[in-house]
Amino acid sequence: MKIAIFPGDGIGVEVTAQAVRVLEALGLPGLTLFEGDVGAAAYRRHGHPLPPETLAMAKACDAILFGAVGDPACDALERHLRPEQAVLGLRAELGLFANLRPAKTFTGLENMSALKPEIARQIDLLIVRELNGDVYFGDKGMRTTADGEREGWDMMSYCESEVRRIAHVAFRAAQGRNGRLTSVDKANVLETSQLWRDVVIEVSADYPDVTLDHLYVDNAAMQMVRAPGQFDVVVTGNLFGDILSDQASMCVGSIGLLASASLGERMTEFGTFGLYEPIHGSAPDIAGQGIANPIATILSAAMMLRHSFGREAEAARVEAAVARALADGIRGGDLGGNLGTAAIGDAVLERL
Repeated sequence: MKIAIFPGDGIGVEVTAQAVRVLEALGLPGLTLFEGDVGAAAYRRHGHPLPPETLAMAKACDAILFGAVGDPACDALERHLRPEQAVLGLRAELGLFANLRPAKTFTGLENMSALKPEIARQIDLLIVRELNGDVYFGDKGMRTTADGEREGWDMMSYCESEVRRIAHVAFRAAQGRNGRLTSVDKANVLETSQLWRDVVIEVSADYPDVTLDHLYVDNAAMQMVRAPGQFDVVVTGNLFGDILSDQASMCVGSIGLLASASLGERMTEFGTFGLYEPIHGSAPDIAGQGIANPIATILSAAMMLRHSFGREAEAARVEAAVARALADGIRGGDLGGNLGTAAIGDAVLERL
């Protein structure tokens, strides 16, 4: 069981360390950890946010535990050298096209949600976000108009095979949950979204046991705060998924609570190869202070145990330890408490 640990920048280093402590405490046979550089840290050491040796390490391992990338000091670099290109590059190079982002309100945290407690209590959904297409990976550039103005442009596109494969992932996920799938698009104004909707409907014929409905992204955002309990599995494109999953994080109380798995089609001897990371960023404003919430990274490690190593018992054990810690009042600054990163890690380990 070979895991590549890529802490990255800012609080990524701090929160990843706590997840590693949890993994090591499980005593998994044959567990081997490797650490590599990504993001701004990699740029400073190697001149690139995703150096060849890091990519080679990723390809040689069975899964990746990723922290976060981003550093304001790198904002003036050419785009291909900015820290964020590390995670985009890993997704593209490793064929990680399906991002799973579960959001569920923990018992005892209903009052931390931006929603009324009785509404927040309903939240138990999974966002399936396509990762390798859309406007993030389309052609882009800067140009000058005929009037002499600067104009930035980005191309949004999907081909039907990209939509088809993420739709299958979402329908299968819905089969394993409550049998409901909501596809989110903007088909009333975007041709890309019209293709998305058409293909999702075509794929639905293979899943008669799943109820499919469609929402425009603006309505979906509104419904997620009005009545989040109506959602089971949500499938959407890269841009919309990025926005909606961050919104979902605040609906459950904090962006520091949401884990994610980025999966492709590659299989190892243990399960599906994947990259696992918290959905939050590098948070440079609090980096180095030891106050970041490591819960999302610890839960990401649990997702890794489940999806990439078939260790359902250990994954459930980690998730239960997190739930018990939160129910017992363990709180970092993001949840109105005063416990630091290591103290939260200690609390989870005590309940493991």
